[in-house]
Amino acid sequence: MNRRTAGQAHGRTGQPLELPLFQSGGPPVRPSALPILDSRLRGTKFVSLPPRSLLNSPQQTGVDFWSLNPYIGCEFGCTYCYARYAHRYAVERAHDAGRLTDAEFAEFRGPHGWEAFEQRVFVKEGALAVLERDVARYFRSAGPADRLSAPIVIGTATDPYQPAERRFRLTRSILERLARYEGLNLGLITKSPLVARDVDVLHRIQDRSDLEVYVSLISVDAPLIRKLEMRSATPVARLRALKRLADAGIRVGLIVAPVLPGITDGMPHLEALFQAAREAGATFVHAGPLRLYAAVRERFLPVLDAEFPMLSARYRRAYARGSGVSRAYAGALQRRVQRLQARFGFPVNEGMVDRYAARLPPAQRELAL
Repeated sequence: MNRRTAGQAHGRTGQPLELPLFQSGGPPVRPSALPILDSRLRGTKFVSLPPRSLLNSPQQTGVDFWSLNPYIGCEFGCTYCYARYAHRYAVERAHDAGRLTDAEFAEFRGPHGWEAFEQRVFVKEGALAVLERDVARYFRSAGPADRLSAPIVIGTATDPYQPAERRFRLTRSILERLARYEGLNLGLITKSPLVARDVDVLHRIQDRSDLEVYVSLISVDAPLIRKLEMRSATPVARLRALKRLADAGIRVGLIVAPVLPGITDGMPHLEALFQAAREAGATFVHAGPLRLYAAVRERFLPVLDAEFPMLSARYRRAYARGSGVSRAYAGALQRRVQRLQARFGFPVNEGMVDRYAARLPPAQRELAL
């Protein structure tokens, strides 16, 4: 007669239903609260993070537009990126909610607090399930039918067309859903040529809503770009994508942010950038200076020390009392940019202040499919 282990389930044949490896008695295995969806050989992991909402209102963020970011974290690794704080907050919230252990929390922060922004990218799976509710909330916020609604801007914190988009196609699925509405005010920011893949759905949106695409580029100097943006596309590739969108009739322009004092603010440098934008078919250019937030300092200043040591002390003095440049520098840069806008035939604007100006009252309805 076979002896049965206490507490072990057996079938009719007397054989155990569980393999020895999974029998009870050992410590329980903690399931991953944040599933890993994919990974790169260089160590980047893509982590599922279903959102409770997708649209962030101006009241939530303190800015004058609604923001939408399909991903948190970005593989491009731009040293001046201000959005690292958003990743830190997401990690802290997950830890506080018990979805990350203390060891995982350390991994998702990185040894210096900024690495995980580039190496642990959160993917907002299930975004479409909450988008419908968010868009209804957006329309309700507009009030009277003749009142301009604050625009929705996609990609304010992390690039919606970063390399992860090739795998997950989350940005495209969001755009396809937004194309069902009319009367939206939409902006989209990216430094990836992958945006040209979606020219068809951008056309559908532009036919029914107000749309502007902002291609982000701070220099046409490719070696300089590689020092400051570790894994972004080359200037030529971005300008080619801009031209493809412009040739297709999409309202597209250049966003030059940040302008780096002493590095990219010289007149020859900006002239080359504006000339390239004009040749590619851009209809506008917006520009603004670097804001050196705390989350940026820990990443940007070591690169500045290594690549531009002659500027290290000047930057630390200039940004000693805050994240912004002096009023005098900001005014001088704005006047320089406005002269170039006029010279190259672009609309003269107030820098980054009016970059997402609303232009259409919302129709507040979804089109019939």
